[in-house]
Amino acid sequence: MDSTKILKASFLDILFDERNKAYGAYELRSHYNRRVRNAVIGTSSIVLLLIGGYVLNNRLMAATDVKRPFEVKKEITLTEIPDIPEKPVIPPPPAVQNTPPPQVATKAFVDPIITTDDVLETEKPPKQSDLEHVAIGTKNIDGIEDNGIPAELAQGTGTGSGVITVEKGNAETDVPVSFVEIMPEFPGGEEALMKYLKRTTRYPQMAMDNEIQGIVYVQFVVNRDGSISDIKTLGAQKGGGLEEEAMRVVKGMPKWKPGRQNGKNVSVYFNLPINFKFTNQ
Repeated sequence: MDSTKILKASFLDILFDERNKAYGAYELRSHYNRRVRNAVIGTSSIVLLLIGGYVLNNRLMAATDVKRPFEVKKEITLTEIPDIPEKPVIPPPPAVQNTPPPQVATKAFVDPIITTDDVLETEKPPKQSDLEHVAIGTKNIDGIEDNGIPAELAQGTGTGSGVITVEKGNAETDVPVSFVEIMPEFPGGEEALMKYLKRTTRYPQMAMDNEIQGIVYVQFVVNRDGSISDIKTLGAQKGGGLEEEAMRVVKGMPKWKPGRQNGKNVSVYFNLPINFKFTNQ
């Protein structure tokens, strides 16, 4: 290319000087900027069209889909509560009138008076023989003899034959009781019981996952032969498998030393607290 034309020529004219410009590369490079501009404008137009359509659609949907409050009418029928009949007033039973016991015979006691005058027969003190089986009083009263037994018993005002019969109880009974003279005991005592619980109890996985802890109270019956029966838990349920684990531990216990009452083995209720305490280690 002539040096006088280089300053006025474009980069493409210099690059394709004395080359075949009709091959296609020159044409593509010469219109590159225009194609890029058209592509940007076209893409922007499509994006704006999509955004505008989305916004327009939301406005149209908001205008048509208006949620209005509605009222639900429900007829409520009140049921008449019947009158509660008044409880009849039961009069109190009549007062029991106790028959007074019969009067014990008494002899009037006369103070001795020293005098030289004659004493009337009525004023003389009673003889010793007259005071047998009578009580000393302030006046003479006829009644039953005083033999040292209360008048109500002497007259037989009580009921029954007067003989108290005590039924023999069976100390060896299968009906459980709550308290006895000697309570049941785990073999080896309380320390052995604590070791057994520590060795046998397994913390349930469900309770560990949910961090459930607390004391489970287990009630069971220690029978006359020391065996365990009627196992159940008391109080509010902790859940997480704690109650099931506590009952499983109690079921696996060896025979206890049974409770005793009046020197005989008896069945006794026993309450055992098992503490499940969750610690993060």
